[in-house]
Amino acid sequence: MFLKKSMIRFLTKFSVVFASLFLLSSNLALAAWGLNMTQGVTPISQDVYNMHMTSLYVVTIIGILVFSVMFWSIFQHRKSKGVKPAKFSHSTTVEIIWTLIPFAIIVALAIPATKLLARMDDTSKSEITIKATGYQWKWKYDYIDEDITIYSNLAADSVDASQKNSGIDPKTADNYLRNTDTALVLPVGKKIRIMTTASDVIHAWWVPDLGWKRDAIPGFINDNWTVINKEGVYRGQCAEICGKGHGYMPIVVKAVPEKEYTAWVQETKVALNSKQDSGDKVLSMDDLKSKGAAVFKANCQACHQANGQGIKGVFPAIDGSPLANLKENIPAHIHQVIYGKGIMPAFGEQLSDTDIASVITFTRNNWGNKTGDIIQPKDVLASRKK
Repeated sequence: MFLKKSMIRFLTKFSVVFASLFLLSSNLALAAWGLNMTQGVTPISQDVYNMHMTSLYVVTIIGILVFSVMFWSIFQHRKSKGVKPAKFSHSTTVEIIWTLIPFAIIVALAIPATKLLARMDDTSKSEITIKATGYQWKWKYDYIDEDITIYSNLAADSVDASQKNSGIDPKTADNYLRNTDTALVLPVGKKIRIMTTASDVIHAWWVPDLGWKRDAIPGFINDNWTVINKEGVYRGQCAEICGKGHGYMPIVVKAVPEKEYTAWVQETKVALNSKQDSGDKVLSMDDLKSKGAAVFKANCQACHQANGQGIKGVFPAIDGSPLANLKENIPAHIHQVIYGKGIMPAFGEQLSDTDIASVITFTRNNWGNKTGDIIQPKDVLASRKK
């Protein structure tokens, strides 16, 4: 009776815990459940999926056969039937057979797998070349053939929701932590070579629908290729732990028809040319602060937080810091944003003179910082030349 009561209590507690975990997971899980690999939208991803399924069928059949023989043997030769154990220690014939059969299976799987790996590395006859560079924590894309460079940051609504004590429900953000402010636009039906590298630490460029992942290593160029067969938006992320902002490096690939891609290239070139800095550009305090707020949110807020307080022991506060408040520190402030310091990345290559002037003016005149200092693009340009 005691055993039955204990078992009932155990089952009751287990049921309550299981139900609680189920309800909690249903509220927290933002991604669809998946029981298999992503089939993808490229020839390579389909080949990888087919190779995976072939291997899965083989090991499943092997598992069924081996466990069936094992369970049958245990059942048929159990002690309760009076079966006596055999006296032999081994069989040379059996050992040869169960060595040759697995060897043949491995070779049969290795041949198509090796051919697939060789095809994955063949980037010849590519029509478009993209260079993806990992930064802490964003992606830079260079369209080598078009002389276009874009930066892809975490989307603003995800940045806001991810802030400490933001009070924003992540579910209200569009594709929380999986959306960017700028997508990598690619045409369908074209062979595209994607080179990966990094400027600071090791990252990894991974979009499951493309069927492969490549490490992005400082000082090295890895490459792979893809042909996207279906229009759409495909999401991925950095797959190598690269620091505090590792989860803030999503990848968004937008596959469009060739005509739409050509039009996008032309529009982007015009837009980039229009953003070229002029050495004599003079902006008002309001214009600088307005633009600086947007630059800060896209590039600085993930570390220094929306309130400028940073994260104690990890990222220093800007609000109240001597660097952002003392007039004699203006040159050092500009230099630090351009060239970085410690774990702070160098933004000189990523941001224009106007962007840097704007974000510095914003930080020196926001929160508790009321310096009244105005930094112009020419001041940034002068600091670059030193």
